[in-house]
Amino acid sequence: MSHLVSARDLSAEIEQDAERQVEGPVLVDVQWRLSSGRSASSGPIGRPDYDAGHLPGAFFVDLDTELAGAPGEGGRHPLPEASVVQEVLRRCGVGDGSRVVVYDGRESFAAARAWWVFRWAGLTDVRVLDGGLAAWQTAGLSVSTDEPQPREGDVTVQPGSLPVLDADGAATWARRAVLLDARDPERYSGETEPLDPVAGHVPGAVNSPTRAWVAPDGTFRRDLADHWASVGPGTVGADEVAVYCGSGVTAAHHALALAEIGVDATLYPGSWSDWVRDPERPVATGPTPG
Repeated sequence: MSHLVSARDLSAEIEQDAERQVEGPVLVDVQWRLSSGRSASSGPIGRPDYDAGHLPGAFFVDLDTELAGAPGEGGRHPLPEASVVQEVLRRCGVGDGSRVVVYDGRESFAAARAWWVFRWAGLTDVRVLDGGLAAWQTAGLSVSTDEPQPREGDVTVQPGSLPVLDADGAATWARRAVLLDARDPERYSGETEPLDPVAGHVPGAVNSPTRAWVAPDGTFRRDLADHWASVGPGTVGADEVAVYCGSGVTAAHHALALAEIGVDATLYPGSWSDWVRDPERPVATGPTPG
């Protein structure tokens, strides 16, 4: 089963559910701006985009405060508390058997984080709207500025339903299997580092920029398997791949792309922002050997 759903297929699914008078998928809007940062005074950075227009019936979820813990121990976007995730899901009306569809503005970076966090919390039916709100609008489908009232879902989360790595685990993984660094090549090589105090990458990690997995229209590439073969990790088992990025957001997008071709990648949620918290950890620079 694909973890992605197209705008037209989602629209048809919602319409069919309404005709059959059954509960449709819970829609979660995670619009967010990767490079913006968050200002406590201005509120969630994706909220203005949500207010300007979203899928009818979609609930807004803030990546910075509801899909991540406070910056500090564990990096810039550490795992959220399980109680926070449960509260969010219940507010959106999620029950133990609910279907959930998450989306963001276009490229699914933030949506993939929601997809991964919700599955880590134990949900089994979570999909991402491929191409996000942009794809929905390109398909000529309507948007709304009405915010749904909070619901009373009864889901009970089960945190830890997906495996994760800490810094020590990432170091070990890079020595024995394939650890992917999802950041742009300039950050991986140490040429530049706009967000964290140290530039470079985890020794032994292979650079695989997340943006290379995205088509020009913001959807996932249709040749994901061919692209994976071009990354150059050699022949690896489906469970021998782990991935990190700057703070665990675009790494989730990588995990989603790999899941589409049957590769179950393990996430290092703290990622580079966690790795460099300890000055004793080694740092490598330069391009991927090859």
